[in-house]
Amino acid sequence: MSSEHKDVDQHSGTETTGHEWDGIKELNTPLPKWWLYTFYVTVVWALGYFIVFPAIPYFDGSKWDATGGVINYDQRAVVAEAVEENEARLKPYTEAIVKASFQEILADQELMDVAYAGGSIAFKENCAGCHGTGAQGFVAFPNLNDDDWLWGGTIEDIHQTITHGIRWEQDYDTRYSQMPSFGSDEILEKEDIKDVTQYVMQLGGLDHSAEAAARGATVFEEQCSVCHAADGKGDKTQGAPNLTDAIWLFGSDRETIYETIYYARNSVMPAWKERLDEATIKKLAVYVYSLGGGVEPSDAAAR
Repeated sequence: MSSEHKDVDQHSGTETTGHEWDGIKELNTPLPKWWLYTFYVTVVWALGYFIVFPAIPYFDGSKWDATGGVINYDQRAVVAEAVEENEARLKPYTEAIVKASFQEILADQELMDVAYAGGSIAFKENCAGCHGTGAQGFVAFPNLNDDDWLWGGTIEDIHQTITHGIRWEQDYDTRYSQMPSFGSDEILEKEDIKDVTQYVMQLGGLDHSAEAAARGATVFEEQCSVCHAADGKGDKTQGAPNLTDAIWLFGSDRETIYETIYYARNSVMPAWKERLDEATIKKLAVYVYSLGGGVEPSDAAAR
């Protein structure tokens, strides 16, 4: 727009862009000088950054890469160096943890601190996806903060479980037990499963039918007591849960218990020896043991 045809808003005294909509004119208000200068500085800074640091991508024919920049800075190398320095600093402790027994680790505060810190990090990286960041567990994934342990809660038991997993077929020493599918394998009639469901609810102190539970007691004795014990308190050597407490891995409502008996629950945990070194596994065992659970009558005095 030429100067003689400039349109100036009468109210603000500011030149307009010439655009008008429904009687409303768009003002051509200039940007503040400080904003413009700041913008120019950022443009210059960006251009300088592209020249000094690795920033300009290019395709070398087989893969994408980036220019090295004038100073040839590589953040990966900086991180790798920091990791190496940290590993070198911790190496004496790591070697000591591998060689020491768990009793020696628990008795040595310095080793204990290193093991706990390393185990906490390893837990969040490898275990939190199933057990939660606070080890609180979820449905089908055990809470590691309580004292209810399917396979035993001594620190040695925990180490064995982490190392070899549960029902992990690739490991000969895995924790293994097999709950029968009493319904889908036609071991029991549906009515018998309904009755034993009521008996299990009675064992757990849940609302139940006394008449059906009485019939289910006989079924339980014949089919279930060999693993869960006659009193329903379970057997840690078989990973058979205690049915008399208030802790239920899959749920305590009638439908869930019935489904568990009908189809069985045989969850799998990987053997971590295939992914983690012995030092990390021992740190994990110390960390899990220290969460507040893991106390067994035989080792409570050691805590």
